Amino acid sequence: MSGITYTLNELAEKLSAKVQGDGLYRVHSLATLQDAKAGQLSFIANPRYQQYLKTTSAGAVIISTKFTKEFSGNALVVDDPYLTYARASQLFSSQSIIPKIANSVVIPETAMFGDSVQIDEGVVLGENVTIGDHVCIGPNTVIGANSEIGAHTRIEANVTLYHDVRVGSSCLIHSGAVVGADGFGFANDAGGWVKIAQLGSVVIGNNVEIGACTTIDRGALGDTVIGNGVILDNQIQIAHNVIIGENSAIAGCTAVAGSTKIGAGCTIAGACGITGHLSIADGTHITAMTLVTKSIGEPGAYSSGTGMLPHKQWKKNVVRFRQLDDMARRLKLIEDKLSED
Repeated sequence: MSGITYTLNELAEKLSAKVQGDGLYRVHSLATLQDAKAGQLSFIANPRYQQYLKTTSAGAVIISTKFTKEFSGNALVVDDPYLTYARASQLFSSQSIIPKIANSVVIPETAMFGDSVQIDEGVVLGENVTIGDHVCIGPNTVIGANSEIGAHTRIEANVTLYHDVRVGSSCLIHSGAVVGADGFGFANDAGGWVKIAQLGSVVIGNNVEIGACTTIDRGALGDTVIGNGVILDNQIQIAHNVIIGENSAIAGCTAVAGSTKIGAGCTIAGACGITGHLSIADGTHITAMTLVTKSIGEPGAYSSGTGMLPHKQWKKNVVRFRQLDDMARRLKLIEDKLSED
């Protein structure tokens, strides 16, 4: 419990909601409909959970207008309960900046700091690093030379930012993320490999979230660019010179190969593979485990692969798949023969 409490009237003002019931009722935390107790605020966004409105012990519930007749308790009535829940969750977050710089931080004389920064134990800063106002840097994080961190950004423990990386304002980078490592660039020399120096960097916009253990490689010549409002899940690989447009979202374990450009407002589900040098249109939606091997010029939903089947049926389908080319050739011969008759 964060120790933060609000009356429903206070929450209604902050969340642009209407109060049903006791506006002076005070709530101290959030919980699901099934688990909520007195003094807790819950929400319903999916009709699948409608049954729990009759049994919940929540002190108040965020609901849409269509549920007001089915729930007589305290409520915050809004158009989009899930969006309102998201905003309410931020109000109850206990994370805050404690302005301090720990004694064990390695700080070169060339580093520059804004106001009210928090830099925790074991942090190492390179030469000419610039830290904006109200930035929090977690323990054992390393920030390379000439890097810039925008105001109100939070970098959690054990993050590595290589040299010359630029991070915008109000970003969140989770533990284990590596930003600015070399791209996978090599030229073949008679069977051996000659490394291509990666001379670009990584530029991250404002309001970006980067998940735990996600890696973003620096550009070979130009920069790898992550646009404003992008959200990246855990364990994602973004290769060198990739560009991701504003407000796109990528789920865990997806890999994007080099020099691919992803448009604005795209959603890419988990475990997708996107090959290099492609262009993906704004507003494209790619479903889980899709392999994208060519550019997408028209927005829409795209999928590849096959859905789960019982194993025996799947094995039979694999055999049929291997026979498709032969079947297509035989069908073509039959069509040619019929056209001759």
